[in-house]
Amino acid sequence: MIAPRIVIRVRDVMKTDFGTIDGIATVEDALNKMKSLKTSVLIVNKRHDDDEYGMINSGDIARHVLAKDRAPDRVNVYEIMSKPVISVSPDMDIRYCSRLFAKYNLVRAPVIENNRIIGMVSPNSLVLDGMYKACK
Repeated sequence: MIAPRIVIRVRDVMKTDFGTIDGIATVEDALNKMKSLKTSVLIVNKRHDDDEYGMINSGDIARHVLAKDRAPDRVNVYEIMSKPVISVSPDMDIRYCSRLFAKYNLVRAPVIENNRIIGMVSPNSLVLDGMYKACK
């Protein structure tokens, strides 16, 4: 007899605490917020309903500010952020989410429901939290 397949959803492993910032903020502001929240990724807020979410991470800052010897207080987040970002549904099976991460080499993805970000998912949460739940 075949055991029933356990489906673990992104909703089950996502983190609901995440930081946001406006695109007009400076990279210095982003760094301060990252440090206070103990994160390396921030979601960039939409400017209006027809806009898309963006994302900035420490790698973007290293590549576009530090490596180019630019002053973080003179560079705006919108100049170096990624936008639009690849997002996932909270109801997606973590196996498909993991494939999406592998295919596009993602480090984080916002979880969007009803056009709002409700969480963030990372490869660590997919593997560590998801596989842990599957083994229970």
